[in-house]
Amino acid sequence: MKPEPPILETSGLRVQRGPTRILDGIHWRIEPGEHWVLLGPNGSGKTSLLSALTGYLTPTAGEITVLGRSYGRSDWRELRKHIGLVSSSIRQRMAEDEPALATVLSGKYAIIDFRGRSTACDRTRARHLLREIECAHLAGRPWRVLSQGERQRVLIGRALMARPRLLILDEPCAGLDPVAREHFLQFLQRLGGHPQAPALVLVTHHVEEIMPVFSHALILRRGRILAAGRKSAVLNAKRLAAAFGARLRLGKTNGRYTLRVAPASRGVV
Repeated sequence: MKPEPPILETSGLRVQRGPTRILDGIHWRIEPGEHWVLLGPNGSGKTSLLSALTGYLTPTAGEITVLGRSYGRSDWRELRKHIGLVSSSIRQRMAEDEPALATVLSGKYAIIDFRGRSTACDRTRARHLLREIECAHLAGRPWRVLSQGERQRVLIGRALMARPRLLILDEPCAGLDPVAREHFLQFLQRLGGHPQAPALVLVTHHVEEIMPVFSHALILRRGRILAAGRKSAVLNAKRLAAAFGARLRLGKTNGRYTLRVAPASRGVV
């Protein structure tokens, strides 16, 4: 049997604007069954990397392949359908009066505020996804009355409507209170453990959000990969200190991480 190609692979990826290299030499591979966390401080290149992976930013050099097919050699509009994205930019553009079922359904067409006619099959799948994301009771509720955590789940359902092989979650816990954040993270744990789940990439600044289901980690620093591989081998205080430029103490209990930052030196504001 022919081996399944990587879900995503980048080779020598570089993004340069004038003399500034925003990303440089990014080699990354996501295999089926892997769930990744992407860490890095502000300005490390996370947003540019996501934009390149989803076809919204053209790299200066290098190659991106999805399921063995390369951007530039295949129709990128078709390739990026295999990559679902949940981000604040999408959340802010949703129609206030749109019910959750319609939001999920719109993912099939990649259109925000979809007003066209849908098929009975698509409506059935959208209801099934609402059950899968534990939001069946929200089907008729408009966007404006959903909590932040409910909105994030519904947007995940919307992304899953297109049957992606990779789902990128760009800082999905931003704006959630501590209880809502924990409930959402527990939901991600269940989602990632589902046998039919797509590969997940969680983009975050916070190690506390890394659930046990995430198997791999990539740390970016100044546009380069500082470390990438199995989570157990990559995540340690020394590497995180190098990435964030501070003295850190990393703890782990029951598969969850905690991070403590050492006090700044005297005289430093």
